[in-house]
Amino acid sequence: MFKTVDRIIKEDPAARSRWQVILTYPGYQAFVGYRLAHWLWYRQHLLLAELISHWTRRHTGVDIHPAATIGERLFIDHGMGVVIGATAVIGDDVTILHGVTLGSRHDQPGKRHPTLGNHVLVGANALLLGDIVVHDFAKVGAGAVVLHDVGTGNSVAGNPAQVIRTWNQKEPATHLELTQTQSKAGKEND
Repeated sequence: MFKTVDRIIKEDPAARSRWQVILTYPGYQAFVGYRLAHWLWYRQHLLLAELISHWTRRHTGVDIHPAATIGERLFIDHGMGVVIGATAVIGDDVTILHGVTLGSRHDQPGKRHPTLGNHVLVGANALLLGDIVVHDFAKVGAGAVVLHDVGTGNSVAGNPAQVIRTWNQKEPATHLELTQTQSKAGKEND
C-alpha cells in the first residue's frame, strides 16, 4: 500500500507526507477498506465484506462494491461521492476525482459497469455508464457522460462525451501537465 501512498504524494502537490495521506485522505482510506472487503468477498464472507464496504462508505463518502476489480496505485482525489459498481474493472495508476460514477445502464446479469485501462484520468462528476471500455492513457473531462468506448490516448468531454483531443503519448500526463496543456489550448483559442 506504500506504493499507492507514494503515487499520491507524487501526483498531489498538497500531499506532504505518508502519514498525512494515510490519516487524512478519504480516497486512500476507501481504497484500503475496499482491499479488505474485496479479500473477504472472494472468500465468500459476503455479509462481512458488505459491512466493511458500508462502514468505509459512511466514513469516506466513497462507495466501492467489494466485487469490483481494482488494480494497483488507484488515486481517488478528494473522494466524496465516488461510486464504483460491482462489475467495474479498473487498471493500474488510475486517477478518479470526486463525484465520479462507474455505474450500470441496465439491471441485467453479467458485466454491467465500465472497464478503465491503465493510466486513465477521470474528471470530477463524470458519469461512465454501462459495459464500456476506457482504454489506456485516456482522459475523461469533468462532468462528461460517457456511454461508449474511449480509445487509447483520447480525451473526451461533454454530454454525451465526444473526443476532443487525441494524445499521442505512451506516458501518463500528471494533473499539472494536463492543467497547463488545457490552459495553453484555451489561450490559443481566444
